[in-house]
Amino acid sequence: MDFDEVKREIKKFTEDRDWDQFHTPDNLAKSIAIEAGELLECFQWSPEYDPQAVKEELADVMNYCIQLADKLGISIEDAMIEKIRMNEKKYPVDKSYGSSKKYTEL
Repeated sequence: MDFDEVKREIKKFTEDRDWDQFHTPDNLAKSIAIEAGELLECFQWSPEYDPQAVKEELADVMNYCIQLADKLGISIEDAMIEKIRMNEKKYPVDKSYGSSKKYTEL
């Protein structure tokens, strides 16, 4: 299944349940943060984790991100590529290779 099909499935799921009325940008942003917290919880006390739980929480985060992008008319693919290009400038390979330093420290 390609990414456009995934986006259509998410939209259909929401429309079939008449949930779009609840999916305001602020509610979706809150939901992303909540689900990201649940993803982080999978790793809370140990580096050991349940792969299925991680997969489910990651899917929840991504679903809400896709819905927020759709709601705001943002092409998630274009936004991601644009951000990669910005980061390429902030983190040139010759200065950042093998380093975890923030761009302001390079």
